[in-house]
Amino acid sequence: MSEKRDQAVGKAGATAPVTHSQPGEIDRFLGAAKQLAPLATGQAGRLVFALDATMSRQPTWDLACSLQARMFDVASKTSESGGGLAVQLVYFRGIGECRASGWVGEPARLTGLMRKIACEGGQTQIARVLRHVRDEAKSVSVRAFVYVGDAMEEDVDALSALAGELGLRGIRGFVFQEGHDPAASAAFATIARLTGGAHARFDVNAPGSLLDLLRGAAAYAAGGREAMLRLAGSTPAVKGLIAAMDGGGR
Repeated sequence: MSEKRDQAVGKAGATAPVTHSQPGEIDRFLGAAKQLAPLATGQAGRLVFALDATMSRQPTWDLACSLQARMFDVASKTSESGGGLAVQLVYFRGIGECRASGWVGEPARLTGLMRKIACEGGQTQIARVLRHVRDEAKSVSVRAFVYVGDAMEEDVDALSALAGELGLRGIRGFVFQEGHDPAASAAFATIARLTGGAHARFDVNAPGSLLDLLRGAAAYAAGGREAMLRLAGSTPAVKGLIAAMDGGGR
């Protein structure tokens, strides 16, 4: 990653403008991120957990807060190295604000970070998320990323190029969509296909649907395809993710 992990995601040395944030809110988030204990390299599967935090996402953000700890649970049982899961939170909102935490190895710490963030209006910044994943993978081993959102307001060709780079690096994208926006569906499916990952929809009113998808992505990050296959026996949604990955030709 070309900038410090507790700064805004963007070009090298740049700090994205922050607008409409509550006084001290970002400082509190960054302060908490700086205090996260570093993880030993190679001991945990690494998953970038990226969310759209624009205003329409508040219900899903709250749902993700309540479910994310379960990702760690399933990963601890499937990790190839016994190190479990390390998650980095990335989110965007407002006008040009896109930020990343440090790597988190404990679910309570990730929950604490997420609860400090309120959703704000703004347009999608998926390209910045994909560039961040690419740049982060230059310094640490990232096996997969999750993106959760409901809209796409960017150039699809640019997103496709970035997704293709991630696919060449072996970084799988699990793109989980709320709703049925056709532009989002097409773009999300393309990102998933080009990374060798999977695109799936979920219903915010059915928490189990998102939970099962997150568990599947976490299993892959911690233990690869074999871990997903073990989980698929008891979780149909994970079987669907595997089918989607296979359908993408990977």
